[in-house]
Amino acid sequence: MDRHETESARLLQHARDHGAFSLRDARGLGIHPEVVYRLVRVGAVERVARGVYRASDARVTEKHGLVLTTKAIPEGIVCLLSALDFHQLTTQIPLEVWVAIDRRAAKPRVNDLPVRVVRFSGVPLTAGVEEHVLEGVPVRVYSVAKTVVDCFRCRNHVGLDVAIEALRDCREQRKCTPSELWEMAVACRIGSVMRPYIEAVG
Repeated sequence: MDRHETESARLLQHARDHGAFSLRDARGLGIHPEVVYRLVRVGAVERVARGVYRASDARVTEKHGLVLTTKAIPEGIVCLLSALDFHQLTTQIPLEVWVAIDRRAAKPRVNDLPVRVVRFSGVPLTAGVEEHVLEGVPVRVYSVAKTVVDCFRCRNHVGLDVAIEALRDCREQRKCTPSELWEMAVACRIGSVMRPYIEAVG
């Protein structure tokens, strides 16, 4: 097996072990992008977005959109409706992956993916970030408490009814403690807005 065949085999194995990979991932493995392009030409790998690929026979899950978005926007954090869906705190199925990035960051070029980008800064950007491994890929998602708080912060975007439903389901399912929720609300400076709703759901 020559060097090109070896690199192709390594990359295909990596692709099958992960839901998606980027050209940056390939370079990190010491594999030239031309190997990726060659595998695309023969149909072993498919391009799913700008700079993002997966094995043509990849076994994807219902969370595959989060994996693709993470590969396309590595600095992003899954938030709002997509984080609600991840934590099973909504009956709505988001048609786009909602992802938060720094307010000062350049606009991501993700025209090939259904993504809704929102911009946070300071504590609202950095607080409550969790890492979950999906399809072999580390994906950053805001915690339950942070997601509920964000829905109240961004109620003009997601709707107050969605925020209230998330709060109620969070409390009924005991996804986080009242103190975790309140501490996050205060940290994100939305405590005065959330207080009557938190008291109403007990």
